[in-house]
Amino acid sequence: MIPFTHLHVHSQYSILDGAASVKALVTKAKKDKMSALALTDHGTMFGIKDFHATCKREKIKPILGCETYVAARTINNKKDKIDRSGYHLILLAKNKTGYKNLVKLISIASTEGFYYKPRIDKELLEKYSEGLIASSACLGGEIPNLLMNNRIKEAEAAIQWYKNIFGDDFYLELQLHPAESQEQRENVYDNQVNVNKLIIPLAKKFGVKIIATNDVHFTNAEDADAHDLLICLNTGKDLDDPTRMRYTKQEWFKTQAEMNELFSDVPDALTNTAEIAEKVEEFELNAAPIMPVFPIPKEIGTEEEFREKYPEDKLREEFGDKVFERLGGYDKVLRVKLESTFLRHLTYKGAKERYGDPLEKSISDRLDFELDTIKTMGYPGYFLITQDFINEAKRLGVVVGPGRGSAAGAAVSYCTGITNIDPIKYDLLFERFLNPDRVSLPDVDIDFDDDGRQLVLNYVTDKYGQDKVAHICTFGTMATKLAIRDVARVLKLPLPEANRLAKLVPDTPKMTFEKAFKESIELRRERTSNIPLVVQTMKFAETLEGSVRQTGVHACGIIISRDPLSDHIPLMPTKDDGHLLMTQFDGRFVEDIGLLKMDFLGLKTLSIIKETLENIRLSKGIKVDIDNIPWDDKKTYEMFSHGESIAVFQFESDGMRKHLRDLKPNRFEDLVAMNALYRPGPMQYIPDYVARKNGKQKVEYDLPMMEKYLGETYGITVFQEQVMLLSRLLGGFTRGDSDTLRKAMGKKKIAEMDKLKVKFIDGCKANYQFIDECTLVGKSPMM
Repeated sequence: MIPFTHLHVHSQYSILDGAASVKALVTKAKKDKMSALALTDHGTMFGIKDFHATCKREKIKPILGCETYVAARTINNKKDKIDRSGYHLILLAKNKTGYKNLVKLISIASTEGFYYKPRIDKELLEKYSEGLIASSACLGGEIPNLLMNNRIKEAEAAIQWYKNIFGDDFYLELQLHPAESQEQRENVYDNQVNVNKLIIPLAKKFGVKIIATNDVHFTNAEDADAHDLLICLNTGKDLDDPTRMRYTKQEWFKTQAEMNELFSDVPDALTNTAEIAEKVEEFELNAAPIMPVFPIPKEIGTEEEFREKYPEDKLREEFGDKVFERLGGYDKVLRVKLESTFLRHLTYKGAKERYGDPLEKSISDRLDFELDTIKTMGYPGYFLITQDFINEAKRLGVVVGPGRGSAAGAAVSYCTGITNIDPIKYDLLFERFLNPDRVSLPDVDIDFDDDGRQLVLNYVTDKYGQDKVAHICTFGTMATKLAIRDVARVLKLPLPEANRLAKLVPDTPKMTFEKAFKESIELRRERTSNIPLVVQTMKFAETLEGSVRQTGVHACGIIISRDPLSDHIPLMPTKDDGHLLMTQFDGRFVEDIGLLKMDFLGLKTLSIIKETLENIRLSKGIKVDIDNIPWDDKKTYEMFSHGESIAVFQFESDGMRKHLRDLKPNRFEDLVAMNALYRPGPMQYIPDYVARKNGKQKVEYDLPMMEKYLGETYGITVFQEQVMLLSRLLGGFTRGDSDTLRKAMGKKKIAEMDKLKVKFIDGCKANYQFIDECTLVGKSPMM
């Protein structure tokens, strides 16, 4: 058998056209012992990063490509029928240069060339051909189309043009889809046979090699009917509509044996697929952070001045050889040094305003530790960028949230105005935000009032450049209930029956058919219903569940880059915001390839606060500074104690208001604790917390030493920070160890927790205070 590689493959990222998941394609390739696999979705690169990562995991060489649409004239022509969509052309990245050129082409196709379809043209192919392999595609390609219409001379000219551009990296495709349907045999298969008869001698005449491909759109032969139904969903047609678009049902991911049988008379066409796979270099898509260049004031220094002041040996000594190399060498380390110097200046300036002058040693020690960690991790630029647009937002009159998530644990964030919560006062830990033992980009969630969010976005775009800022794409998938309703509509299952089936699916987050069948006996029974249309609906809905249905815009994610984004990631327009473009990779992958992701959240409750402050000013003539209201206002706590907290973020649900009435909070710490406890899991501790708070239950600690960190919460472990601090106090964990424990617990990583448990027990046994206090309270220290 001749080894074969699939080079014309569509996944579910060919939206509502492909029905194969990336995982299913790669799994089948591995099972069939294929060494390489291509992905060539229609006109976009939505699935490329997912595909690349999946292939790497399965040790299959990923061939990154796209089935492009080449405009019949140019991408600037958008008037006549001839300009719609264009001719198909397969492009594959031969190396990293080819990948970058493909990204450029696909970005231009979606932004400048879009007319019914994302289009490129021959002028662009000439400009960005380096590192690309091209093949003539299916019957929709220029050369097959000309041959099908007996325009031989024009086809010959086209072959010569592509060969001139791509040289030995241009190939002519042969396809054979022996459909069972007479109509499809006439419309597709017979044309393929005729075109192949013409292509083979032309390939010899012009010295162009041929390759066999299968226009893959679904994984297995038995998925053909489900794919057929997906096409109906895409085109808005019923399954029994005689005018609807149809495929041959031969577009499954055929095995090497099946392709050998299909093309047994042209073995070269099989052999040459391996030649292409061998040509393609393996390269990495992930990259170190590509941080935008933040302008540093001249009074702090310039790169030239720092270059004179800090030669390489000095910076190596300061950063250490390991960090110096990890950060990327002298030029990058020099930039980090300059940025960290400015960040230190801003931090200490803010610290004196927040904590007073002179600073207590404990505070300066904390700031020095954080600043040193930020510097050695290479992220001072991140903090400079973030504090800049947050402080600008405040200057523009935008209401900015005080800070949420792990960023509030950084005193540097507090001193530079990124957050408005004192982490030292509330025992918040920097390691939750940046762990020295785990180098990963910081993540700051920033809340703005709804209207103000756009003002901040405009500021960032103006500062860094419109070509360097973008929204993040999301993919809407076919959920369980939606799959049932969509399939039922196409199959013409009566609406009451469709609704009945959908209602049998449990209303649980992240529901799947697999989970639904376990939880709902009634739904499971419908798979063997005595109504054939119900059985068919369930079968197809299960197959199509999870299919990518549409793209959307991430609610808050924004990318900011040092370079034009199309140098790194394929882009496309947004439907609602023509001002900014959008990435073609979703949020799971943008940071992996080195792009800086920021979350700009528009929060309705902040808009309410903004309007309230304005109404107070207009009606009472009083200007309230929301950032400096008293923390001990009696009337505020009375309102919370009465459950009067509607429109207060995270305190407005009926359940929360009931617990507030029981708790009767009279200090800020009680509100913080209730916010942390009111979620699945910790909710069980709310009655104990309320009882201890109101003196109805004794406050107890397992060991006296634990009161240091549990006193504020009446002996109940409420916060992740408490878990981290106790692991250090009792088990001698390092800062990094304690954060690893927190993450393992949060993500339920049992194996990691088991390892940490052993370390914790050993640490406790080596802790003399722990041993003494166990003896004091009559507990055995031997766990």
